[in-house]
Amino acid sequence: MRRVALLVLDGMGIGPAPDTAAYGDEGSNTLGNVARAAGEHGLTLPHLERLGLGRIAPIRGVSTSVLPTAAYGLAQPASAGKDSTTGHWELCGIVLEDPFPTYPRGFPDSVIAEFSRQTGRGVLANHPASGTVVIDQYGPEHQATGSWIVYTSADSVFQVAAHEDTVPLEELYQACRIARGCLVGPNAVSRVIARPFRGTPGAWERTSGRKDFSLPPVRPTLLDHLAAAGIDRIGVGKVDDLFAGQGITSEHAATNARAFHLIEEGQKRLGSGLLFANIIEFDQSWGHRNDVPGYVSGLQELDAWIPRLQDTAQDEDLIIFTADHGNDPTTPSTDHSRESVPILVWGPRVRAVSLGTRSSFADVGQTIAEYLGAAPLAGGNSFLSEVVG
Repeated sequence: MRRVALLVLDGMGIGPAPDTAAYGDEGSNTLGNVARAAGEHGLTLPHLERLGLGRIAPIRGVSTSVLPTAAYGLAQPASAGKDSTTGHWELCGIVLEDPFPTYPRGFPDSVIAEFSRQTGRGVLANHPASGTVVIDQYGPEHQATGSWIVYTSADSVFQVAAHEDTVPLEELYQACRIARGCLVGPNAVSRVIARPFRGTPGAWERTSGRKDFSLPPVRPTLLDHLAAAGIDRIGVGKVDDLFAGQGITSEHAATNARAFHLIEEGQKRLGSGLLFANIIEFDQSWGHRNDVPGYVSGLQELDAWIPRLQDTAQDEDLIIFTADHGNDPTTPSTDHSRESVPILVWGPRVRAVSLGTRSSFADVGQTIAEYLGAAPLAGGNSFLSEVVG
């Protein structure tokens, strides 16, 4: 009755990758910089500390002298790109040689014109922007004209914002499906994202109706291999969106607290197989908004929840904490950062050993495939024999 809980702490990088500077992210170190910004004494995270977090990389306030209870290591990104789709795909065995296209000067006129023609509405913005800033800038004109607010970021995303009182939510989703159909070939962005909002000028707020429309994976993933072997899969958070629904369904969670609840409920239902969760707020709520106090509070919330999660464990469980990229709230950028990510593997029968520096996130997926009895993945090297024996 083997189970694995793969918990992706979205945006929780732990220091530079070998090629961080090539992505314009020199100086990014999400956990390290957040700990320094937290004050003289750094972070107080006793449960993560006991798992071995401080032994992966220097984090102010997190001790290296506590005897770890989990296997611990660091994974470097091998894929080209630093977005959530790329990171999650790599965790599940796909290493991308070429990055998804990005649009630092906005999308081509031909793409915007076709999107406008098929949806029957005009387009505002069409440039890189913070989601909250672009709504502040264009929200009143959007409400007056009904035109879409289209924007992007440093990542490969086509984002469409609309006020829920101006455009019905299902129309926004249909517009994103249309955009997904337009964005093919050289313009095949990794995700089209619906960004509904509500409120009034000066008091806008994005709603929980966000929905991602991703490209389907280019090769079979861990999820496909598990499905082929008849192994159960439960999703929490946006994992179904990131894999275009291929191999998994998922219940979404707008907050970390909701994700924690759904993970606990999923563990109660799952007899064997994989629980795959995206824990979103380190990225969505705090990283992208450069909210250091929020990030610190989120880490404390995560740390306090860990004993509840451990109480759900069965004898042969593996619980894996990792991430998909960085999102350093201490830097001027509000975008993802190219970083290495932590790996913490805990379970009643796990050996508390160092996993060292792994050359790809895909090592995580390969380990899970081996543990659950699925076919090997195309990418990654399993560390199962190091942690379970």
